[in-house]
Amino acid sequence: MHIPIKRSKNDKVLAGVIGGLAEHFQWNPTIARVLWILVSLTPFPGIIGYLVLWMLMESPEY
Repeated sequence: MHIPIKRSKNDKVLAGVIGGLAEHFQWNPTIARVLWILVSLTPFPGIIGYLVLWMLMESPEY
């Protein structure tokens, strides 16, 4: 199973997950990262969610 959204190859900090989501939904990547951090501070398991998205999202084409 995979998500038809690709990780970013240009706008990445760790694996390009948030950058890929920002590119797909046409969001500002910085705002997306700040929102992800804010959500991760709540009871939502942000690190686990990031790792799951990393495994499910398609790799960027180089």
